[in-house]
Amino acid sequence: MPQPSEIFERVLPPRAVPAGLPLVVLMTGFTDAGGAVAGLINRFREDGTADVLGRFSNDVLLDYRARRPIVTFVRDHLTDYRPPRLELSLAHDVLGQQFLLLSGYEPDFAWEAFADVVLGLAAEHRVSGVTWVHAIGMPVPHTRPIGVTVSGNREDLIASLSVWQPETQVPATAGHLLEYRLAENGTSIAGLVLLVPHYLADTEYPGAMLVALEKMTAATGLVFATDPIVEANREFLVKVEEQIADNEELQRMIAALETRYDAYRAGQFHEMERGEYTSETLLDGAPLPSADELAAELERFLANRPGDEDKGAPGLG
Repeated sequence: MPQPSEIFERVLPPRAVPAGLPLVVLMTGFTDAGGAVAGLINRFREDGTADVLGRFSNDVLLDYRARRPIVTFVRDHLTDYRPPRLELSLAHDVLGQQFLLLSGYEPDFAWEAFADVVLGLAAEHRVSGVTWVHAIGMPVPHTRPIGVTVSGNREDLIASLSVWQPETQVPATAGHLLEYRLAENGTSIAGLVLLVPHYLADTEYPGAMLVALEKMTAATGLVFATDPIVEANREFLVKVEEQIADNEELQRMIAALETRYDAYRAGQFHEMERGEYTSETLLDGAPLPSADELAAELERFLANRPGDEDKGAPGLG
């Protein structure tokens, strides 16, 4: 197993970091429906509010052939080499509240060693709690609020935010391993899983970022600026509706999703009123159109509708 010094290199000394801050974890990898996590990482890196405390070693953790670095070629020479980054930063919100941010790619290798390093950093900085975010595609309509499933040991968040509590087995991510290890040692930990419409999972869906920031605020008390994302989401949804408006088959598909979603939520509410709440999977019951079916229909519609490129229509495939 790699040694901690081989995995993590400090940039700023530990004394530069106040103790007791929340830690937010954002890692792209196995799934990132709607580009929610990637969008947040880019946002935090581009706004200039984060100071890098340390970087994780790509040579130990990264499969370069699966996630190749980017090079810039100008006529006859290379001018830039940009490998993926996984780093720990000290950031702050719009109110000046500081927090630790672990952001970047999900490690391909040495998960246990990586988890040991992160747990060590959490203990060293005596973090007040850990919140991590990821997003999956679900058969839900874009015309309803994006829900979230909460895992971990934050019973307050689970009770107030979690709209779907399945019993299932899923492919693990490095974030799951971190959550499992942190819960084992008694650290306050919450995993926020965004339930993004599956037919928008491969797009950059600003609404997913908005919900992620909203739920992060609920979990940490941090406050984030959202005005540019709100406007981007408004424009995105207008384009989606334009694409759906003239296609009856798409309208029927969306209506079926709406009917199932509303029935599920109504049944959940009445069960909670009676004190008999059990979470049934959103996939149970009548057949729903698959993500491939919706995406294929949208692609056929767009292919037969000239001029959408000029309107900046979002790619919905």
